[in-house]
Amino acid sequence: MSETISVLLVDDHAVVRVGYRRLLERAENVQVIAEAGTAAAAYQAFCQMPPDVVVMDISLPDVSGIEAMRRLLLREPAARVLVFSIHDEPIFANRALQAGAMGYVTKGSAPEVLVDAVRAVAKGERYLSPDIARTLALQQVSGEADVMQRLSDREFEIARLLAKGHSVRAVAELLCLNYKTVANYQTIIRQKLDADTPAKFMRIAAQHGLLNDVA
Repeated sequence: MSETISVLLVDDHAVVRVGYRRLLERAENVQVIAEAGTAAAAYQAFCQMPPDVVVMDISLPDVSGIEAMRRLLLREPAARVLVFSIHDEPIFANRALQAGAMGYVTKGSAPEVLVDAVRAVAKGERYLSPDIARTLALQQVSGEADVMQRLSDREFEIARLLAKGHSVRAVAELLCLNYKTVANYQTIIRQKLDADTPAKFMRIAAQHGLLNDVA
């Protein structure tokens, strides 16, 4: 890692990226070298100029930031990704960390938290914003089971896209999968969630914050 921490900033809102770019570059030894508004653009930027840290939003217009991160890590397993999201639900933090994120910070955190997180992740350290650390700790202590944990990573991504209103065909195109494959996944997802009707699936999705995952 160079003395200056290079950052790829991934968020689908250009105005938001401007604000966070200014925040990061006001910090000593942090430089945003590239920006992206989609998972596809993030992958392209990463390949062209690999950064020390990728700051990745979850809500992107094509696939989720978690799926985007999975693709980056397949190309470069040593990539250091910090998820920076509006989502404070434990399911998103758990999924991101399980997928290989080195940190998770919510957008409700104080500005200096993002800077601290970028510096920690650049050094190879894990970092959670205080609110997420507290939420995950409480979930572990309470022993509450999260029904979404029944889903595999691929199933969760498909469930997220279906909850956003994408058709099976659209999901297949986004994830480069066969239509019948996604249709089979949809059946498995409903079985695992005990959602025998579309309405019940949407209720479960809403309870776990998937309907808030909008670009």
